Amino acid sequence: MTNSRALRAGVVGLGMIGGGVAVSLARSGRVPAVYDIRPDASDELDGVPAPLASPADVAKASGVVMVAVVNAAQARTVIAGDGGLLSGAHPGLTIVLQSTVALPVVHELAELCAEEAVGFLDCGVTPGDKAAEHGMVAIIGGEQSVVDHARPVLDDWAKKVVHCGPLGAGMATKIARNVVTYGTWRTVTEAAALAAAAGVAPERLAEVIDTADPEGRTLLQLLRMHGADGTLPERVARQIQPLMTKDLDAARELAAKLRVDTPLVDVTRAEADHTLGLAAEPAQPAIADPLQRGLAMMDAVYGPGFAASMPEQLDPYTNETVQHLFGDIWSRPNLSVRDRRLLVIGATAALGRADLMQIQVQGALTNEELTTDQLSEAVLHLAFYVGWGNATSAHRGVSAAIAAHNTAAQSAAEESR
Repeated sequence: MTNSRALRAGVVGLGMIGGGVAVSLARSGRVPAVYDIRPDASDELDGVPAPLASPADVAKASGVVMVAVVNAAQARTVIAGDGGLLSGAHPGLTIVLQSTVALPVVHELAELCAEEAVGFLDCGVTPGDKAAEHGMVAIIGGEQSVVDHARPVLDDWAKKVVHCGPLGAGMATKIARNVVTYGTWRTVTEAAALAAAAGVAPERLAEVIDTADPEGRTLLQLLRMHGADGTLPERVARQIQPLMTKDLDAARELAAKLRVDTPLVDVTRAEADHTLGLAAEPAQPAIADPLQRGLAMMDAVYGPGFAASMPEQLDPYTNETVQHLFGDIWSRPNLSVRDRRLLVIGATAALGRADLMQIQVQGALTNEELTTDQLSEAVLHLAFYVGWGNATSAHRGVSAAIAAHNTAAQSAAEESR
């Protein structure tokens, strides 16, 4: 205990984070030596002494120095520049970089310190506004022996010290944490816009979230369900997947109806399987017989049972349609059935054929590839490319397919009662 209390602390940079760290250290009884380019930087910092003349002077007076400057250029200057910390280096000195910089800069500065036999740790911190209240988390990267040496000082200003791994791990963890923060802000922005378009006040959405999830458990729920190998168990992923896609589809449909732009929702839906760590469904073995392959693809395109409408004896044109168009072309990789459907819908609109459009749309609705709102939007978009007359025919085909689909769904619902 005597040795740990004898370890002297220093702080370079007395902004919000560095100043708060200095106050926390002073309150703990480990009054730090400090430096800032502003001579009066410590005037409003409780218990913190006046800045010394240079970072080198801080190094001479300290065993562990926290560097809390704004950017990489400033970090280089205060560590390795004229009058920098390394100018005042002595055996046992450890520098803790709190500034958020790129990983190559972390390794660059660590090498400079190693040349002078100075210990170095990268240390992301969060949240910055809690620095003066001993309320920050220290996110550390570096050798265990260096962490152990600096730990008494770190504990005096951080409510928790998390050693994330080797050099650079602290900064990488901080950067990843920032992705969660800012990504969540984007998510909240889209969610609030969607709720507002539906007449929901932002404070009501916040109230629901705060009440249902006061500790923010849902935000990290997926991460905490990962196994020891760092992946989500497939059994769990497959339980979540249908609920996740159903809810995201509902969000997309509402957004389309309310004309709210939700690009993050679209990306999240498209990447749902990847998010959950689910590989694409294993490819089915190719059917060797081209006729049977074509018939199977027709069912995939237009719905189960469609191929049964084909006559047993196919004329040359129909045979070529089944074997080549569906067996060879629709069955090729790189474009999904939905992708190819959209291409065909565009080409069909250009022909002005309502009957052919109806067939394609019925397949899209059967496969749940497109919603009714998306189909209506597609017709409007195509009108400016294929002409209003052709778009009118396309609209007629789409409307007929939607009506038939709704009628079939209603009949099925009534039969199930």
